[in-house]
Amino acid sequence: MQQDKRLPHNGKEGLLYGSLIVTMTVLLMTSYSVLLYTNHLTMDTLWIILKIMPVMWISAMVLEAAVFGRIAESLTAKLTNTSSSFHQKILLRIVFTVIGMSVAMTFIGDMAANGFHGEIFSNWLANWPRNFLIVLMAESLLIQPLARLAMVKLHAAQDRKAAIAQ
Repeated sequence: MQQDKRLPHNGKEGLLYGSLIVTMTVLLMTSYSVLLYTNHLTMDTLWIILKIMPVMWISAMVLEAAVFGRIAESLTAKLTNTSSSFHQKILLRIVFTVIGMSVAMTFIGDMAANGFHGEIFSNWLANWPRNFLIVLMAESLLIQPLARLAMVKLHAAQDRKAAIAQ
């Protein structure tokens, strides 16, 4: 299968691509964190996940688009050039985005689940390294490839429609 090098960064495609990544990551990490905290899967656990999910998704969408995605893009541009490989650029962008997002979302997740409390900083110190590693692996090995595959399929469908219309 041919790799589509057109990564959407702007417009509707960029929003779709970012939404796919954020949705999959938030679903994974919110579910994982709640299950780790509750230690079992029940209807109450699923209800907690469903209640926290919108806060986490909106927070992640805003932070990625307004802050960490821009920082990651800028750092990647500074550390790469036109001869840098597609995979090198993607990996750097993933690493920089995951660092920023995991720092912020570990705080936000704790506050969404437990409110603002005295142990928020010690909880962050205990949870961030694990969250960072899980998200980095998930983004690199599963989430980003799935989102890119979805975009390749979308482009192929759009190309077929355009060919039929001509």
